[in-house]
Amino acid sequence: MAAEADSRSGGGRLAMGAGRGGRAGLAVLSSAALLALAACSGGSSGAAPGSSSGNGGTPVKGGTLNMLGVGDVDYMDPNISYYSGGYVAMRLISRQLYTYSGQASNAGQTVPDLATDQPKLSADGLTATITIRQGAKWDTTPARQITAEDFIRGVKRTCNPAQPFSGTPDFQDLLVGYTQFCDGFKKVGQTATAIAGYLNANQISGVKQGGDDRTVVLTLSHPASYLADMLTLTAFTPAPKEYDAYVPASNDLAQHLVSSGPYKLTKYDPTKTILMDRNPAWDGATDPVRKAYVDKIVIDETRSQESVQQQLETGSPSADMEWDTFPPPSVLPRLIAAKDPKLTLGATSSSNPYIVFNTVSPSNNGAMGKIPVRQALEQALNRTTIIQAMGGPKVYPPLTHVLPKVIIGGEQDFDLYPHDAAKAKAALAAAGYPNGLTIKVLYRSKAAAAVKAFSTLQQDLKESGITVEGVPSPNADFYTKYLQQESVAKRGVWDLAIAGWGADWHGNAALSYFNPLFSGKNSFPPSGSNFGFYDSPATNTAIATAIAAKTVEEAGQAWAKVDRQVMEDAAFFPITNPNWPVYHAEQTKNTVYVDQLQQYDPANVWLDPAKNGG
Repeated sequence: MAAEADSRSGGGRLAMGAGRGGRAGLAVLSSAALLALAACSGGSSGAAPGSSSGNGGTPVKGGTLNMLGVGDVDYMDPNISYYSGGYVAMRLISRQLYTYSGQASNAGQTVPDLATDQPKLSADGLTATITIRQGAKWDTTPARQITAEDFIRGVKRTCNPAQPFSGTPDFQDLLVGYTQFCDGFKKVGQTATAIAGYLNANQISGVKQGGDDRTVVLTLSHPASYLADMLTLTAFTPAPKEYDAYVPASNDLAQHLVSSGPYKLTKYDPTKTILMDRNPAWDGATDPVRKAYVDKIVIDETRSQESVQQQLETGSPSADMEWDTFPPPSVLPRLIAAKDPKLTLGATSSSNPYIVFNTVSPSNNGAMGKIPVRQALEQALNRTTIIQAMGGPKVYPPLTHVLPKVIIGGEQDFDLYPHDAAKAKAALAAAGYPNGLTIKVLYRSKAAAAVKAFSTLQQDLKESGITVEGVPSPNADFYTKYLQQESVAKRGVWDLAIAGWGADWHGNAALSYFNPLFSGKNSFPPSGSNFGFYDSPATNTAIATAIAAKTVEEAGQAWAKVDRQVMEDAAFFPITNPNWPVYHAEQTKNTVYVDQLQQYDPANVWLDPAKNGG
């Protein structure tokens, strides 16, 4: 999942942010191992990883949760959002068949949400049957049961021609008939009428209703032991028939969302305000995941990173949690040294931030498309100084390859490009650039760590004869108006970008990095997140080999080879696999860190009634 470097990750996933996959026999987590991983990647009091902070007392219902941030969601559309900030919002207003636990004991573990149980698999692993809970309803008039038809509609919407879900490489080859359905979808118009017409007249052969209206049957092209984990993606959110009236991901749809979660959207003013009230159609008895203690949620998107931190620290009653931001790098050493119990450092399965090279930029006679030039940049960039500027290695441990340590299968430590400014300068000259380069770097102007990373690399690259020009972007525009737009990349608006990525699920997550980010045309935006338009036949073949692996050992070895191939091609510059810092106010309780959100789970916090700002 695409991640907001130094604000959110991932969706994917959460980061936010960003896709994944694999065959039977590939490494997956057992329940015990997943619990252990969740414990490692949960939040903590002070500086040491743990599971939660601020959990004292008996839960209290009521009050208004005030969240403060610096930017907006990518899309206010449950099937399209693929950004950790969007995932936080979707956690509150929409439900999937499966989601991630927000309980301290197993935070981040995949658990049934709308589904009554784990998928029932056929003997050959190619058919999965899932039942939707009775009583789970849409906030319609009257309230209406969520059905298999709604789930099917949601899956179909993911590859609409107006704005497709950017994580489709995760599953497009797994669901039988999905690719064929999507190929036809590309040929229709982008109006609501054209989209709805195609969607309702055509079927995905491998996504069907079973014997009753609450039974979903999925047909797979190969066994997928990670299926339930994959179904936590927002792409697999059921969609009501009312959505047929609107273009997917449009503001019109955002103003007419139909809720299935504990809250409903009552106001959405893009980049400014999000208001949520209780959804009267939601029945807590049908939702094993969200306790929904607070009555209302107010999200202010107009603050600065520094002002958010100040209000949270000083106990302002109208400041309870961060929205899409985190403590500024300048305050982290103080908070860590003081072992502030309101600070959490949560381990992540993310590469956030990283630097992506725009291989289709025409700047400098197409320099970024040349492997020797990118390899020179790998040597010129100084990971150590960037990390120090962002807050230091305790928060940002270095990462020198694709797969972070929390990924299961294929992660190996190696560094092909130790920093050496002199060697980088010589390598640029050998590549045909004896006078250096002038490059444009895209970064988020309201994300303190991204700003610091930009300033640092700008200074560092001077040593290798490289001049850096900044392309600052509002946080909400970074992906939607820049990285997801092929025309922007091909015009050379940017040459390097400071982006971020997080695994979409726990377990067998190596594919969730390589398929969306590095698998050639299959992963180009907007359907994928290969923002640099990197396309290597050698890498594509290596990915296919890894997907086809039949044993855990074979898969691990294959993914390790993919990792090395991507780095030999210098497709991007990894910086860190961070311990993500998040902070909450004293009155905010049950603050359980969830890696997929890179945030405390807002669906399960409660407020001290003596200090609830309302």
